[in-house]
Amino acid sequence: MEFPERLATLRKERGLTQQALADAVGLAVLQIRRYEGGTSQPTLDVIRRLAIALGVSADRLVFDAGEREPADSLRYQFEAVSRLSEHEQTVVRELIDAVIVKNQVAGALARVTTPATKDKP
Repeated sequence: MEFPERLATLRKERGLTQQALADAVGLAVLQIRRYEGGTSQPTLDVIRRLAIALGVSADRLVFDAGEREPADSLRYQFEAVSRLSEHEQTVVRELIDAVIVKNQVAGALARVTTPATKDKP
């Protein structure tokens, strides 16, 4: 589901009219219609105000359910890590950060060392 549909769905679930939501957020009703119609995108400040007015997180407005959650295969491991001591959690975070950086560097190097396809005859 895209942002316009999510916004309209959340508004309706809360029993709000477009006018009521516009009043709560401090916008013109026409702007709410544009957001729900997909002809305009809100600024970060407006997303924040919409989230507060609808009683949801900004993530809920922007992302589909589960879109930002870890894969099930990692969820158990993250839960187990959360039960470790603070020191052990710090070590795990540092290891994860190191693997992420290593992957990003490898990707960047691959892009730099691989000749662009447009340069090939």
